[in-house]
Amino acid sequence: MSSSDATASTVNGGVSFWYAQAGIPAPREPLTGDATADVVIVGGGYTGLWTAYYLKKADPSLRIVVLEQRFCGYGASGRNGGWLYNGIAGRDRYARLHGRDAAVRLQRAMNDTVAEVVRVAADEGVDAGIHRGGVLEVARTPAQLARLKAFHAHEVAFGEDDRELYGARETAERIRVAGAVGSAWTPHGARLNPVRLVTGLADVVEGLGVTVHELTPVTEIRPRHAVTPYGTVRASHVLRCTEGFTANLKGQKRTWLPMNSSMIATEPLTAEQWASIGWDGRETLGDMAHAYMYAQRTDDGRIALGGRGVPYRFGSRTDNDGRTQPETIEALHEILVGFFPSLAGVRVAHAWSGVLGVPRDWCATVTLDRSTGLGWAGGYVGSGVATANLAARTLRDLVRRDSGQGGETELTSLPWVNHRVRKWEPEPFRWAGVQGMYATYRTADRRETASLRAESSRLARWADRVAGRH
Repeated sequence: MSSSDATASTVNGGVSFWYAQAGIPAPREPLTGDATADVVIVGGGYTGLWTAYYLKKADPSLRIVVLEQRFCGYGASGRNGGWLYNGIAGRDRYARLHGRDAAVRLQRAMNDTVAEVVRVAADEGVDAGIHRGGVLEVARTPAQLARLKAFHAHEVAFGEDDRELYGARETAERIRVAGAVGSAWTPHGARLNPVRLVTGLADVVEGLGVTVHELTPVTEIRPRHAVTPYGTVRASHVLRCTEGFTANLKGQKRTWLPMNSSMIATEPLTAEQWASIGWDGRETLGDMAHAYMYAQRTDDGRIALGGRGVPYRFGSRTDNDGRTQPETIEALHEILVGFFPSLAGVRVAHAWSGVLGVPRDWCATVTLDRSTGLGWAGGYVGSGVATANLAARTLRDLVRRDSGQGGETELTSLPWVNHRVRKWEPEPFRWAGVQGMYATYRTADRRETASLRAESSRLARWADRVAGRH
């Protein structure tokens, strides 16, 4: 079956496959006029909801309002690949800025965050289809293998000494990826259904007494005010938790770049098809390509696989309810078949896209300005499923410190707190830069595959420097 045949009847958009399964939720009531609160949170995704959860747990008397432009989980929280893992954007830069020990503390906090999300979901009765199979990242060329070994050694040096490095045979015993010459595995990862997590969390925070207004777009954030078409919410603390949709806010067009990521989900595989590829451990699966892929074995027996399609829309625009380009769907199907040739006849049931937040220096951050009461967290660069939880707990501690309810904590001293970064370039420079960067990465991958050399392409190293990733 060709890619075009496999994708001919694919459902495209509808926010995400996860929402096609669960159904779009009935919206909560929008804001109906001016209001006051102790804390107003802008954005009803993982960061906003986790922040509301931990603040309310710490102080049940707090009046907390969450404002969401569509419905909770409409953004990346309801469209991602379901990777709950310990990666965090910017750790190596933080090591250079603040010292290795500070970066090691940040990494250990991320390692612990995977278990924290699993614990809270269980304690609160949120069935998110979580399976802790860890993360397996494979190499399929000599250059990828060299990067894999260097990456593995680097992670061990940052204290992750429970990682494992596998050769081709050991990799095939876990999952039979065509051409895999090695892999690395960490236990600090889990697969989950992202929509079941975000909708469950929204129900939990509402049950704790948090007020959640949906269909309420915030047009401007200013000190102690969140402005909407329906009224203004005044609060001592206003927390921006908008990730890839940050550019929609007044004055924030160049703060974080809304990078697109696209996904496909196959039809359910048969027992014979699963037997042909293995994957019994249900690890989340990634690779060491420059234009990398990510995948999971879903709890209903499909493969959900993602990667970069059209990486960025001019003017920081976002997609229309998750629709993606037909050529991107076919490209993702080709990756699927390249990894698993026996699945060439499997139909792609659903395709969608979403945006993630990318700061100019590719570093995730948590900030609270004590003079204005304005705070924000994000810039996760695609690692937000777990990072949002750590960010939320950090925002909780910063708010409590600022309001006199707590002091310095281990989390408030992490090196990503109050990190500042310059804005992205104006158009058309940022559009041209991002398009060129990903075109260069794809060219680098093709050259590495053709040459079979064990060193990374100089093109990719050049693109990393220009992009500010290193």
